[in-house]
Amino acid sequence: MLKSLFLVKDPTRLMKRLSRYGVINREEYEEYWAFKASKFTYKEEGLWTTKNVDFLEDPAFQRAFKLGKETGSWGKRSLRYRNYIICWAATQGAALEGDFVECGVNKGGFARMIIDYVGFEKLNKQFWLLDTYEGLVEECFTEEEKACGKEVGNYYEPCYETVVKTFQPFPNVKIIKGVIPHTLPEVTCEKVAFLSIDMNCVLPEIAAIEYFWERLTPGAPVVLDDYGWPEHEEQKKGFDQFAKQHNIQVLTLPTGQGLIIKPSLG
Repeated sequence: MLKSLFLVKDPTRLMKRLSRYGVINREEYEEYWAFKASKFTYKEEGLWTTKNVDFLEDPAFQRAFKLGKETGSWGKRSLRYRNYIICWAATQGAALEGDFVECGVNKGGFARMIIDYVGFEKLNKQFWLLDTYEGLVEECFTEEEKACGKEVGNYYEPCYETVVKTFQPFPNVKIIKGVIPHTLPEVTCEKVAFLSIDMNCVLPEIAAIEYFWERLTPGAPVVLDDYGWPEHEEQKKGFDQFAKQHNIQVLTLPTGQGLIIKPSLG
């Protein structure tokens, strides 16, 4: 509620009226004033905080983030906090046995950033990048998603040749073009140490985690890019059901992401 108040012309006057007529209580009124007086350390992508975010100033992260952003994957958006989560997860995966897999690549921003951040070219791993490289396709949509306005292609432009050029200097990057789940068998590694899932629709995302679940090394992170966003409710439902079936929990992050750590058993 507090965030939405800053979108009105005179939030202070509105708060006074809400307080006067009992719509909000005194505690909420005082919370508003504390919120208004706060010095924000981060205000991007719907995430406002006054907490310490000095990790975003780390030179290694800034360099990697710049390389990722230069791919054009995120347009004019910043996504710094969300990208830091990806880098953190990749660091955990770098110390484990197995390859890296990204399902939903677009122009390769996440992967290019990860490669620099963890020094991936020096690791004895492969990085598998799976995407249509042309946006969403109709066969991936559920009826519920179609009803919510999901569209073929969406706002993604064809980018396969661009991605090939971006990762040409890295021989341990494998680019797989096509629709998931059809392309999943092309990932031939036996173990996975890091898995990123970001395909904006539920069927290929659940297919991906089901396919790789048994291959995930214990302790391997799985980052669900869309998990906490209201427009991706069907994906959240799908992963919640998957988590229930495997007796695990998805950690909801304030960035809108979800995080799963593969347990030692199950």
